[in-house]
Amino acid sequence: MKSPINVDFLKTTNALKIVVFFFITFTFFYLGKHWSDGYQQLIFFTQNSDPDPNQNPNSAVSISPNFNKNFNISTLIDQEKTLTQPPPPSPPPPSPPPSDSVEKFGIVNENGTMSEEFEIGSFDPAMVDDWVNETQVEKEGSESVTKFAIKKFGLCSRGMSEYIPCLDNVEAIKKLPSTEKGERFERHCPEDGKKLNCLVPAPKGYRAPIPWPKSRDEVWFSNVPHTRLVEDKGGQNWISRDKDKFKFPGGGTQFIHGADEYLDHISKMIPEITFGRHIRVALDVGCGVASFGAYLLQRNVITMSVAPKDVHENQIQFALERGVPAMVAAFATRRLLYPSQAFDLIHCSRCRINWTRDDGILLLEVNRMLRAGGYFVWAAQPVYKHEEALEEQWEEMLNLTTRLCWKFLKKDGYIAVWQKPFDNSCYLNREAGTKPPLCDPSDDPDNVWYVDLKACISELPKNEYEANITDWPARLQTPPNRLQSIKVDAFISRKELFKAESKYWNEIIEAYVRALHWKKIRLRNVMDMRAGFGGFAAAMITQKLDSWVMNVVPVSGPNTLPVIYDRGLIGVMHDWCEPFDTYPRTYDFLHAAYLLSVERKRCNVSSIMVEMDRILRPGGRVYIRDSLAIMDELQEIAKAIGWHASLRDTAEGPHASYRVLVCDKHLLRA
Repeated sequence: MKSPINVDFLKTTNALKIVVFFFITFTFFYLGKHWSDGYQQLIFFTQNSDPDPNQNPNSAVSISPNFNKNFNISTLIDQEKTLTQPPPPSPPPPSPPPSDSVEKFGIVNENGTMSEEFEIGSFDPAMVDDWVNETQVEKEGSESVTKFAIKKFGLCSRGMSEYIPCLDNVEAIKKLPSTEKGERFERHCPEDGKKLNCLVPAPKGYRAPIPWPKSRDEVWFSNVPHTRLVEDKGGQNWISRDKDKFKFPGGGTQFIHGADEYLDHISKMIPEITFGRHIRVALDVGCGVASFGAYLLQRNVITMSVAPKDVHENQIQFALERGVPAMVAAFATRRLLYPSQAFDLIHCSRCRINWTRDDGILLLEVNRMLRAGGYFVWAAQPVYKHEEALEEQWEEMLNLTTRLCWKFLKKDGYIAVWQKPFDNSCYLNREAGTKPPLCDPSDDPDNVWYVDLKACISELPKNEYEANITDWPARLQTPPNRLQSIKVDAFISRKELFKAESKYWNEIIEAYVRALHWKKIRLRNVMDMRAGFGGFAAAMITQKLDSWVMNVVPVSGPNTLPVIYDRGLIGVMHDWCEPFDTYPRTYDFLHAAYLLSVERKRCNVSSIMVEMDRILRPGGRVYIRDSLAIMDELQEIAKAIGWHASLRDTAEGPHASYRVLVCDKHLLRA
């Protein structure tokens, strides 16, 4: 019987042409669907997300996302030619493996020999843009069709290179009825019409920051060109200047021999203070240049270092330039922007705060933020000096801490340590009329946004809302008890929501590390602008990225800040309709997930992005993950700011309703 298949046909030229044709077709389809990162993405079809309801769905025509984009087709054709060429001959067998010698690289020094000692600092010319000031044009159009015609935001004057809008509002500060309690160091944001509408410039000679961990010990003088701290604190081993750099020996006013020796002293005093296990999150009040927090990092402790913008106004700027977590904040008349029971240890070394004034209202704020069973470490002159006035201050401190039910543990040299109680039993057993009283049950100790200090003791939570935690590092992935107190609308349990968020961000960060080479770029000072339960920051730790994250919880959403601290992370409450309390150029990376589409209902998105530019370093990056519906607007604003922006698909693919806007900030020069 004759076979139905013509075998001779398969040997003909026509059959070969057909095979090649199908091969080329498949290759074009594959390249279009899987265009590599870093190039514009080819998408062959899409679906109109907002079809006209009156239109016949069968006759709808979609606009290709490739419309008005340019692609180098000749390059693709050349690639196809290469693919269709016959395979090259087999390579020769590999040569024997080399010896164990290691090839080293360096630069040629002034003597003409190769040297491994060299500095990184000058900006790549490709990362520097000339910027000509132009006026901003407002958006035009109806609600359904909006045309964005924003040109460029102009550069601010050079005198604003260190401008913090809510702390440098001289006009508002002059109108304050009193400043005796430190009111001038608190937030006083500009009114509408007077908000920042220009780009804060870098100082003359600004250089790419020295990378971590070297930055812990030295930074460029030109990036923070101020010598006041050197003049005032140089003899206390805080800071010194060496040619074009500031050097940080690691000392402080009360630990001139170095932070490491000081931390060892504390551990020997109180063996229960186990840094990196039971003690994970600390607060350093009046931190100076943050050497206390800088040296705790190597002991797996993350410290929120705070200080006001006072006569030593650049101390927080130095801390952040070093790559150490820090924030401008003051103990004055309002609560600090951190939750109750946030810190395992609070430290004050010559922080120049009168803890006993006004019935101890400032120490009561420490008590609110200190975790049950947490430690207060005080290193100050009243601890060890025997002058009459200082001895009176010591007795006042002992009296106040006793009424707060703090247990005085030990005084050794110039350090004194107290411990906060684990429960409310001592509070309830005090004599009637003892001051300070317990706070009213209606007071929420986690309500901190523009809330005045209160001269009362915040009771510790009971039952399932208690703030008991496990030791580090297990607490990072353990759903804390206070998770149940978070007011969120969810159809699944909060624990499941917590675990799902952690898994979601870990998969995304893992993909970024693999595909976008995150371990090869500078990601030291990171801010998550809408942190949720802290899943993004936890993923950064899980993926072993050498960075720290400031987790920001917007006031427009649920207050998840207690959970973030219970995980062993740090964060702050903030309203993104107002500027953030940090210096310009202090963060390497800003992450905004599903934030701007929410905040645009409350305030101007361009104001938020101008603020993001203020706090972002030249050479820094912004990832905005948000709805596709607002991406055109965000791209126009990014362009007006001078960012180099590109739109990327999410892992869900090109038909998802979300995109990621990736932006790079260049150094702008007038």
